Amino acid sequence: MLEITIDKKKYQADPNQSVLDLLRANSIDVPYLCDHENYADFCQKDSSGTGMSVCRLCLVKHRNQSEKKFTISTSCNLYPCPGLEVISQDQELARLRKINLELLFADHAGLCAFCYKNMDCELQSLAFKYDIDEFKFVPAAYEVTADEELELLYEKMSRRVIDIKNSSIARDSLKCIKCRRCEMVCRNIQTVDSYSKSHKAIRSNVSTEYLTPLECTYCGQCSSVCPTAAIVEKSNIADFQNAVNDPNKKVIVQTAPSVRVSLGEEFSMLPGTIVTKKMIQGLRQCGADLIFDTNLSADLTIMEEATELIERINKKNKPLPMFTSCCPAWVLFVEQHYPEFIRHISSCRSPQMMMGSLIKSYYAQKIELDPKDIFSVSIMPCVCKKYEAARGEFQKPNYREVDCSLTTRELGKLMRLKKIRFSELEDSKFDPALGMGTSAGAMFGSSGGVTEAALRTAYYFITGDNPENLAFEQVRGLSGLRNSKVKIADLELRVKVVHGLGHARAILEQLKKGQCDFDFLEVMACPGGCIGGGGQPIPTSPKIRQARAKAIYSQDDTMKLRLSHENPLIKKIYKEFLTQPGSRKAEKYLHTHYYPYHYRHKSKD
Repeated sequence: MLEITIDKKKYQADPNQSVLDLLRANSIDVPYLCDHENYADFCQKDSSGTGMSVCRLCLVKHRNQSEKKFTISTSCNLYPCPGLEVISQDQELARLRKINLELLFADHAGLCAFCYKNMDCELQSLAFKYDIDEFKFVPAAYEVTADEELELLYEKMSRRVIDIKNSSIARDSLKCIKCRRCEMVCRNIQTVDSYSKSHKAIRSNVSTEYLTPLECTYCGQCSSVCPTAAIVEKSNIADFQNAVNDPNKKVIVQTAPSVRVSLGEEFSMLPGTIVTKKMIQGLRQCGADLIFDTNLSADLTIMEEATELIERINKKNKPLPMFTSCCPAWVLFVEQHYPEFIRHISSCRSPQMMMGSLIKSYYAQKIELDPKDIFSVSIMPCVCKKYEAARGEFQKPNYREVDCSLTTRELGKLMRLKKIRFSELEDSKFDPALGMGTSAGAMFGSSGGVTEAALRTAYYFITGDNPENLAFEQVRGLSGLRNSKVKIADLELRVKVVHGLGHARAILEQLKKGQCDFDFLEVMACPGGCIGGGGQPIPTSPKIRQARAKAIYSQDDTMKLRLSHENPLIKKIYKEFLTQPGSRKAEKYLHTHYYPYHYRHKSKD
């Protein structure tokens, strides 16, 4: 550690961390847009290992022991050295930062009032802070002739790329400020590498290769780090409102476990605040007819998944290790990049699609309603759930099993549009028909939760007894990779828990080499699992993810029902409809098949 001076105060500094990291760690206010605090090691370095300094906003003055005059440079690629002296704030720095911010605005869309992220945009927030008139940079506001105005507008529009061809993510290059956060996260964290920088000078852009429509895993992490509305989730709010206003539609909503520990952040509540009952009441005020609990279908997933795992171990009819299938971005990752491992993926549908299937089969029969007259909505922490709901496997001739999926961010936006005072809402409960879940289902919201819930029920299926200690804490945590061995009677079950597609790729590369030392693999595409999903409130930092995870597991300590196989509603559904786990009827309504990505999309090619 070195001692350096910042604004005439002494600080201990790690020579391997940038000055920007040190400023941020000590809550010293310096603006930045190309760096991101959650992924500093990746976002602020290019291939040479130095800071990219794209936005030029984190400027500081500095000098070392041998220099008399201060030099101005970006703090993201400035590293501590003995005797370093730094000035982070003065009038000249403020002026230069404002100029660089204006240059970013000059190439930006300049239509904040009509933007999807209006009042929720990092660039706009900095414009307020540095007293920049955003309308100054709209072409019509320039003091130019009509012909010059058209020429300026044409130049901007000729470089615009709008991509709305997939069901999950919408991109608008005119709102891109070339910060390259999306590129760094996609390449270095998720190892999917869908984005890259193209062209030079004024025509430079960050887009897909050859400017083709986006085809990736749709994990949505790019939308979580984008400082503007250049990358956002594809909104389904209008679809929801249209269904609510249709007198012929019965709107049924299901809500994922991690949404209820993060939605409060959209209304200035502390991360990890459990808002389940207020969320339900808010959905009723938004027009939902019924609200069901996705924890129930998570319990169903455990019943089917534990059964499938035991069958794979005993009958060896499918290969080991078995991969979880709850995360659609992970499934898509295997289909796209490792199709040779598709048979390792559990055939179980995700909880979203199990609930969608039950609503339009079991529940539709109970209330004697045509499935096409039900509008099924899911509230999910995940952008890829939109893609999953639109997959061909889940389409029937006359209806979709899940008609639309809203992210946590979209639900917050919808409630604000409805002028709902969230903190003042009365408590409400899930509708009883499909509204009873266990804490095992609730744990799906955090990385390791699926494995822990599956172990509890697998233990019961194998031994006939519940485990003495229900908390398999060895699979909990927020590290990227966790290994564990669990003894169940004479069976030693070897499990791995992974989050982040970069870690998943490393595991699959080992499998390709024949290095397999486990039986069960849980993968969540997003850091931390669903609590860090691409559709969760922004920001989602490690500290925030930890608070959400703590709230998830706190429910396991307080809920009476902690085992999926003891859920009385699950028992009722099997008795009245599915007969038993792994049955033909369960296969029909709760399972699916996966295919290599390019095989499924060959008609498009």
